[in-house]
Amino acid sequence: MLKIAFHPIYKHPLPKGHRFPMSKYELLPQQLLHEGTCKAENFFEPKMLSEENILAVHTKEYFNSLLNLTLDKSAARKIGFPLSEALVQRGRIISQGTIDCCEYALKYGIAMNIAGGTHHAYTDHGEGFCLLNDQAIAAKYLLMKYGTVDKTVPQQVRNDNVVVNKILIVDLDVHQGNGTAKIFENDESVFTFSMHGAGNYPFEKEKSDLDIAIPDGSGDAIYLQKLKETLPKLIEEQKPDFIFYLSGVDILETDKLGRLNCTVEGCKERDRFVLQLCKDLKIPVAVSMGGGYSPEIKIIIEAHANTFRLAKEIYF
Repeated sequence: MLKIAFHPIYKHPLPKGHRFPMSKYELLPQQLLHEGTCKAENFFEPKMLSEENILAVHTKEYFNSLLNLTLDKSAARKIGFPLSEALVQRGRIISQGTIDCCEYALKYGIAMNIAGGTHHAYTDHGEGFCLLNDQAIAAKYLLMKYGTVDKTVPQQVRNDNVVVNKILIVDLDVHQGNGTAKIFENDESVFTFSMHGAGNYPFEKEKSDLDIAIPDGSGDAIYLQKLKETLPKLIEEQKPDFIFYLSGVDILETDKLGRLNCTVEGCKERDRFVLQLCKDLKIPVAVSMGGGYSPEIKIIIEAHANTFRLAKEIYF
């Protein structure tokens, strides 16, 4: 069964005129239910993420400043949302949703979070609409729970036959996963791959294990060719036990921030390629949605909904 993390807190109230399309988190599950792609039983509500899991990635000082709403004004401005108790709770619930998706992916092959992909969050600060780094937190969770310190331990005696010693993060949001890259820069158990717009935010980029910068205006053909010649070889080299996929739809030609000029069909082909590869190679995958800033919300919903439709088609 396709399991999807969703909680009403995902849609957070923002000041009038704010550029972030927060309504998509409410509209996307409605669309999936309306068209019959999903039923109520596909969705689950994540609980509150524990402090232990947060502190596996983020510093105590940063987490306390979020909890106590004592973040200084410049740090809060970098995040881009007005800081509040509800916003912090939202970040914790989204990240728990990605952790829960890991467990469901180990069981069913794939699981998906309606939100997440908060890849601009660093250990000690947030930026770019990202408070806590959901995929980094979930990756640390997997390694702590299913990793083997002694790599000679037989797989069959480990945690119901599950071993996760190597993780691949496939970040296809139009913006580089700078926070994720920095978090794992000295961690060989997590390989970070970011394919993003060359001229886009963040303008000072971090060093992922593999960065591919796509020039503005490239369109479907160049984008898909680069992905298809890179990802299979990368998986073969790294041999990951688990994949996180960040499927941002801000690569679209209609996107206010993207500038890569990909079509909705091209974005769908990207998702089909990634998910089919994970399925064929029997590598569990947890999908977080990432960004999308097209002026018409219906285009954002359609592009995101395609990811869920493909997951259903390919896996179930």
